[in-house]
Amino acid sequence: MTDVVQKLWGFCHVLRHDGIDYGDYIEQITYLLFLKMADEREIALPEGFDWKTIKERSGTDLTEFYVDLLRRLGKEEGLLGDIFSGAISRFTNPVNLKRLIYLIDEIEWTGLNVDVKAAAYEGLLEKAASEGKKGAGQYFTPRILIQTIVRCMKPDPRAQKEFTICDPGSGTGGFLMCSYEWLMEETEGALTREDAARIRNRTYYGTELVPRPRRLCLMNLYLHGLEANIYLGDSIYEPDPGKRYDMVLTNPPFGTKGANQAPVRDDFTISTSNKQLNFVQHVMTILKPGGRAAIVLPDNCLFSDQAGEVFEILMDDCDLHTILRLPKGTFTPYSPGVKANVIFFRKGYKTRHVWIYDCRTNIPSITKKERPLTPEHFNEFELCYGSDPNVVTTVEKRAEMAKMTERFKKFAVDEIKKRDYNLDIFWLKDDSLEDAADMPEPEELAGEAITHLEAAINGLQEIMVLLGEGNNDMEPQITQD
Repeated sequence: MTDVVQKLWGFCHVLRHDGIDYGDYIEQITYLLFLKMADEREIALPEGFDWKTIKERSGTDLTEFYVDLLRRLGKEEGLLGDIFSGAISRFTNPVNLKRLIYLIDEIEWTGLNVDVKAAAYEGLLEKAASEGKKGAGQYFTPRILIQTIVRCMKPDPRAQKEFTICDPGSGTGGFLMCSYEWLMEETEGALTREDAARIRNRTYYGTELVPRPRRLCLMNLYLHGLEANIYLGDSIYEPDPGKRYDMVLTNPPFGTKGANQAPVRDDFTISTSNKQLNFVQHVMTILKPGGRAAIVLPDNCLFSDQAGEVFEILMDDCDLHTILRLPKGTFTPYSPGVKANVIFFRKGYKTRHVWIYDCRTNIPSITKKERPLTPEHFNEFELCYGSDPNVVTTVEKRAEMAKMTERFKKFAVDEIKKRDYNLDIFWLKDDSLEDAADMPEPEELAGEAITHLEAAINGLQEIMVLLGEGNNDMEPQITQD
């Protein structure tokens, strides 16, 4: 995809002269890629409003037709109309639109054997991030990490008739797409007619706050024959939707940007403005009893002021059996300084011990070119995690693995209680701290400082909220006097 992204990005510079910024450009590409890939896969669209027709147009007739096409598809019933709802053309120069159509048409996208639209979208976002473009901080989970999580979780809808999978921060749909691709590999595409119909319409669910990623998510899944239910809304600030799922796989948005106030939800035991901790509480709510979850979380969620309170409840209501500490730089180039983890738990089973795999200490930081993230980074972790997705029969096998690698260690729940449920646990000696010549890169040190500062900011915000509530409580008394 590298060469393809390079071509698309190069054309983005041309389009800026037409008043189209990189965000609008990426969105226009998603529309055109969808039309081209639908044509390649012989997916029926309204007659006269498809890729073959748009290729035949030119001049002002092309730009006018493109506007009509988007409007027409947006009026379709069902998922197709949902995908193109509100779609608007940003092209005023027909020459630029025609050149982009030629550029897309010369490639057979469905033959590239990758999640093409997401790869193009994310590749362009990487370009924007590397050039410091405003808004490029909206980043997505690396496919290699998603695939590792999916292989561990084994999201198999054949396990039970009403099996459902949800990503409450779905983005471009990476977790849902990889879950479906895993199923296709496991079954070699051989599903019963009943299973195929159910999986197509009633298995994959999600919520996304931002319209562009949601649109791309719907397109991706639609092109793979899935009519997923992706709700446009806010997972944590809207009331409990009521629906429950067998599995949740998600990477909630990082950072402190947002409402900076605690959601008003009866199902949230701990009142906090920390978005990621609220996502943890939300996932606990939407999981069915016995349901399983994997959540990507930044380091500060393991040690910040209210993290202990949230994890105390989590470990009482769920079996928090595994934590994976991710390599430094996993989210390069979007936010190379972010340190993150994946927590795995099962609802309805108390935590007895937590297994932690350290995939960070003494592992070189991930970079875009010299040291990219590869499947080999997680091979040993997958062996340690074990083949049982419910993690019921793997205790002895995990103990054997712990003897073979010092990166995998078990901590009893009593040990964690003594730490006030602080899960920021290290046991390996960091060689870089002993050797001044091998000190971490400046961006790593800055990223670590930012992580601790964000935790401190969250704590201060909680104090401000409490002070505000106190003032509000006093105001009526003063009025009454």
